[in-house]
Amino acid sequence: MAYCSIEAAKNAGVTGTDAEVTAWITAAQEAIERYTQQVFEPTDLVVVADVAPDGLVILPRRVRTVTAVMPVLEADDDPGLPTSSYRVTSSRVLGQVDAVHLAWGGYDDLVAGAESYNGGWLGLWERWGAEQVKVIGEFGYDTVPLLVGQACALLAAHLQAQAAPSDADAAQDPGLQVDDEGNNVAIEDSADDPSSGVVSASASTGSTQVDALLSGYLNRGHSLIGGV
Repeated sequence: MAYCSIEAAKNAGVTGTDAEVTAWITAAQEAIERYTQQVFEPTDLVVVADVAPDGLVILPRRVRTVTAVMPVLEADDDPGLPTSSYRVTSSRVLGQVDAVHLAWGGYDDLVAGAESYNGGWLGLWERWGAEQVKVIGEFGYDTVPLLVGQACALLAAHLQAQAAPSDADAAQDPGLQVDDEGNNVAIEDSADDPSSGVVSASASTGSTQVDALLSGYLNRGHSLIGGV
């Protein structure tokens, strides 16, 4: 699912075939995610977050569902902690934050290491020395916010315009593919390996107008560890 439609991108100024416009939309979407450090559609992710002294784990994305919580070094297919050892809150609910709340004060005599005589969940976490946890689940917004959709269309047009070669560039590099208006319409991923899923924050999308539209969705201070 794209953050904006082909029609919206064309209305914003993107030119070319539907496939070419879609490529510019994808490029804009990736730039928006790097800038905001958010995803704006339901997405399966693996994230890592710090554990506060009171057992609060602030999640770096809007959480929808959590399927597993575990120490960072555990394999992703590990079942993780039982759901009785934590509760999840989401900013989808007004007044809540995206977080996992570890049950420091509780215990479960059926879980090895978390028994009442072993210090319960607090004792288990202390023995693990886990300053961070890995959380697997579904993150993102239910639907793309209006301003994000507008930003995506505008940024797609901006990126295409920025990539348009001059006449001199086109003459020197006959491999450039340009349309009738001089826009470079070839978008190729030169990497041989698939994306690792790591998204590094960027200081700007490259467009001050788009940056302004996205200012309310910035999520600084967290890193995306992996995507599924």
